[in-house]
Amino acid sequence: MEKTLVKNPSGVHLLGNIIKNAIKLNHTVSGIRKKPTAAKLQEKTLLNLLQKAQYTRFGDEYSFSRIIFSNNPVAAFKHNVPVHDYNKIYERWWCHTLEGEANVCWPGATKYFALSSGTSESASKRIPITDDIVKSIRKASILQILSLAHYDLPPEIFEKGILMIGGSTHLNNRGTYFEGDLSGINAKKIPFWFQHFYKPGKKISRERDWAQKIDEIVHNADKWDIGIVVGVPAWIQIIMERIIEHYKLNNIHEIWPNLSIYTHGGVSMEPYKKPFEKLLGRPIHYIETYLASEGFIAYQSRKDCKGMQLLLDNGIFYEFIPFTEDNFDADGKVVDNPHTITLADVKEGVEYAILLTTNAGTWRYLIGDTVKFTSVEHSEIVITGRTKHFLSLCGEHLSVDNMSKAVRIVSDKLNISVPEFTVTGVRASTLFGHKWHIGTNDVVDASLFRDMLDKTLSELNDDYEIERRAALKDIMVEVLPLQCFYDFMEAKGKSGGQHKFPRVMKTDQLKEFTEYALAKGYLKSDSTLSARYL
Repeated sequence: MEKTLVKNPSGVHLLGNIIKNAIKLNHTVSGIRKKPTAAKLQEKTLLNLLQKAQYTRFGDEYSFSRIIFSNNPVAAFKHNVPVHDYNKIYERWWCHTLEGEANVCWPGATKYFALSSGTSESASKRIPITDDIVKSIRKASILQILSLAHYDLPPEIFEKGILMIGGSTHLNNRGTYFEGDLSGINAKKIPFWFQHFYKPGKKISRERDWAQKIDEIVHNADKWDIGIVVGVPAWIQIIMERIIEHYKLNNIHEIWPNLSIYTHGGVSMEPYKKPFEKLLGRPIHYIETYLASEGFIAYQSRKDCKGMQLLLDNGIFYEFIPFTEDNFDADGKVVDNPHTITLADVKEGVEYAILLTTNAGTWRYLIGDTVKFTSVEHSEIVITGRTKHFLSLCGEHLSVDNMSKAVRIVSDKLNISVPEFTVTGVRASTLFGHKWHIGTNDVVDASLFRDMLDKTLSELNDDYEIERRAALKDIMVEVLPLQCFYDFMEAKGKSGGQHKFPRVMKTDQLKEFTEYALAKGYLKSDSTLSARYL
């Protein structure tokens, strides 16, 4: 396909040079300033949150005014305020906010709620979105842009479009509040100066039918000059494949020659790297971000850095619960009084569940993610999984991080792409087993994949290796086309840019998925036809 690009006849990218130089200047000045320690920034953040919310119902209930003037506000806060999961804080506090009551957990009335179902919950959670947290998210987005000073990018990149793929920006009016995807709430507050860069634009972004949205993006792709793409890997991959197919291209750079950065989050990028590389004409920069419905938590602030830097002075106070049997039961539910630590006491390489206290009125809230610190010095983390998305039927302690790494290693060795997978713990006679479903469009020997996967997991996880010689007897692998995963999500009403296929399924979910695959012809029978049993 031939594409006519608008050229700058003088070859001078005035706007791009201005933006790039401004970013470099800000980065230089920031490096010169003396920075407080992470612990001091976090203590200041907590005090700001307590002071602003002290006259709310929640602040009165837990004596925020006393905590503020105590000798050790952090310790007093942890002692006075209980840890909350979603059900606990919703039933006691947030339900009143939804009814229009003001000053419940945060000053004023909350007019927006982000719908968040994660990857396994059937009912949508409603997470409060206040004006203050929207401002924090916007500030974090700007800080992430400023971090591009670490990348040697040509000035013209800063003049190109930014394709942001999320859920529909349409919001439902529920009388006392509006609800919808976080992307929709943020889109209502996009600064005027950013609208020139924002693609696919407001009209297409409002589309609620995901298939229709993809069609419109594909048909408008040749009108845009995209430099940055933002979104969940699975759906970005689908869109790029559709564009390449529609315009009969060899790769995405034939239509977007300036594409240089992909900002991703929500799931591990490892399983998607190989299929992504097949869609590109040249290497691009991958930048990970940690934006949840509860707030903008972290972003990759340094080039070639594995971890993401926590935002320490932006309306979020963090606590960490060691992800151990002392703090969580076998189903991943937190105990009543878990042991928590702050940023001052975390250690590298230890797995923690993360607690958030934010300027949206979330207090000591278990977000459900598990993380590890890759650098305590730089407050950098990686997401390792979910508190309820792991397998430990008999002590194998298999995390999503282990799973993603193993699938990526095996895929690389077999030279195949496996963008999607899910695993379920099952009974194997009187002992236990793991049932894997692998999503790929490549030809793969399931028995070979199973053997290599099993061997790799044993190398990555000592507990897994031990249990493979004891109670974990059966490992089964079923290979399915990728379309089965995408169609199942669509049938569940979860197609779109913010939904991810669950990496770990419970048995009832596995039954539903298997029945769907059988009904649609993706499976020939309910037996593991391509599986190998030990």
